[in-house]
Amino acid sequence: MSKSRPAWIGIDLGGTKIFGVVLRGDEVTAEAKRKTPVGTGPDRVVETIAGVVEDLGGLHAAGGVGVGAPGAVDHERGTVRRAPNLPGFDEEVGLAALLSKSLGGAEVRLDNDVNAGVLAEHRMGAGQGARDLLGVWVGTGVGGGVVLDGVVRRGPTGIAGEIGHTVVHPGGRICGCGFPGHLEAYAGRGSMEREARDRHARGTATLLVDLADGDRGSARGPGRMTSGVWAKALAGGDAVAEELIDDAVAALGAAVVSAATLLDLSTVVIGGGLGDKLGPSFAGRIEQAARDAFYIRGSSLRVVSAQLGDRAGAIGAALMAADR
Repeated sequence: MSKSRPAWIGIDLGGTKIFGVVLRGDEVTAEAKRKTPVGTGPDRVVETIAGVVEDLGGLHAAGGVGVGAPGAVDHERGTVRRAPNLPGFDEEVGLAALLSKSLGGAEVRLDNDVNAGVLAEHRMGAGQGARDLLGVWVGTGVGGGVVLDGVVRRGPTGIAGEIGHTVVHPGGRICGCGFPGHLEAYAGRGSMEREARDRHARGTATLLVDLADGDRGSARGPGRMTSGVWAKALAGGDAVAEELIDDAVAALGAAVVSAATLLDLSTVVIGGGLGDKLGPSFAGRIEQAARDAFYIRGSSLRVVSAQLGDRAGAIGAALMAADR
């Protein structure tokens, strides 16, 4: 790739790490990461993002910076309104302006992290060639993003594509947001873990708890049911893991077929930590569940696994900066 082509820095701001890339054309030429500061406010987060930018060569090596952040993001104003996994981001934070000041006035483009990931998959990953696209990121929660006519659809409040908070079972399990029956209550890893631990507490043995807790001991508290834990439990034939993943597939299929019917979509990309770990077979099961409920037989709907992995959010953020 010619060095004469402009480069852009993309940052994926997560609850545990801040990951950045330098994107030149369609090539990632550098990457860097630092831990997200724990128990601090926006100032320390901004300082750490600025540190990642410097690790990537600083702004003299790039034309601008894009950031994908969790929570409700106002793309136009550059603010994060609510990000539960980031301490100090409960109220609205002008993240773009704060980072711009820290970087000496450089332009900073801000968007929701899943929107950034979906944009990357649309331009450079599994969604290439699709004019319209739904991205569903299955991780601790369930996020989503929509590309219509080649453009990310954000909506007037910035929540377009948030498929995790669509209702798939009226009156069903309580979602982490407090409302019943949302997709995230059935397919989000956090909600699935709560359900697995409830069943274990009621006497149902499951590898999920054994693998997550290991030999930590009760004094240190329970471990986390990571995507890897779910994959191992499924490989071990654990009945609880199989049943909860079956529930997740059914819920995801219901949400996908509703969105595909409403918007006449033909391409859905499944990403996120759990989606990436379970891979094409998981995406294929979701596709079949959606097809089984599609009222148009012979539909061209395809549900595919994301291709860019952990890089997707940072690459998408860099693409946003380039689109300024």
